[in-house]
Amino acid sequence: MIAHRRCGCSGVLLPEISLGLWHNFGDVDDPSEARNMIMHAFDQGITHFDLANNYGPPPGSAEKNFGTILRSDLLAHRDELFISTKAGHAMWPGPHGEWGSRKHVLASLDQSLQRLRLPYVDVFYSHRPDPHTPLEETMSALITAVQSGRALYVGLSKYPLTMLQEAVSILRASGVRPLLYQPPYSILNRWPEAEGIHAWLEQEGIGSIVFSPLAQGMLTPKYLNGIPAGSRAAREDGFLQESQVIAQQEKLRALSAVAETLGLPLHHMALRWALQQQGVTSLIVGARNVAQLDDNLAALQVPELPIEALQAIDRVAPAVRKEHAEG
Repeated sequence: MIAHRRCGCSGVLLPEISLGLWHNFGDVDDPSEARNMIMHAFDQGITHFDLANNYGPPPGSAEKNFGTILRSDLLAHRDELFISTKAGHAMWPGPHGEWGSRKHVLASLDQSLQRLRLPYVDVFYSHRPDPHTPLEETMSALITAVQSGRALYVGLSKYPLTMLQEAVSILRASGVRPLLYQPPYSILNRWPEAEGIHAWLEQEGIGSIVFSPLAQGMLTPKYLNGIPAGSRAAREDGFLQESQVIAQQEKLRALSAVAETLGLPLHHMALRWALQQQGVTSLIVGARNVAQLDDNLAALQVPELPIEALQAIDRVAPAVRKEHAEG
């Protein structure tokens, strides 16, 4: 079974790997495969399922489909499950269909609960900082989510350090303690380190649950020699663009060489590396099928990377500030 880690200074324990429903669980995907992955994940000890209002496609469909599976197969285990969702990215047309207004955040939470067919979620996130709405307004919505019983905990995603610190201060002043911070984080995208976010989170007793630990698949063997047909980077409308892969291929080959010295595939080294980093509680992984999920879970059997490998990785891909990724 998958080991669980304590989330900051809290009573919450999260699995080292959590299942993200960003891709492959929408209405455009195979519902039987989605169910198989969710049930298999639970059987393997994954108790945390990460969602957002806009996951699909179309937006909302991942929550709706997860809610159906939960109702038919997992409702008896609700108290063992940790379910999160988010608000902030574009969800519906109109002036309050996205960002961080109190109107959007609380309306979005109510819609998410309807789709999930749940009275509450375990964690509700502000999915991204809003440059135009006062931070106090966005945080007031998160405070209301907890005080009204619609969320047990709150979290923040992709906030830069200074805004994160201010948001946490506002929440704590109202008696709401943030449980989790969710950034994109991988060997190729180490900005939480560069900005001192992970060190600050550990100091404050807040957990970090990171998404895209494989850099949307770049940290797998598939892109070492080009862009395979049918891959995520080959799609014109995807988040991962061909230009991003090409720009990183020299680093990818160098990192693959480090993995070879350890007798590991690149993605297993990348996942183990992320789990060893300061302040990281859990990794959110995606999967297209059960076999791919099991392949990711196999990284949990990899011993901790030796200092020589960590130093080699630092030389190839040092921690630098980067633009914050969407998710």
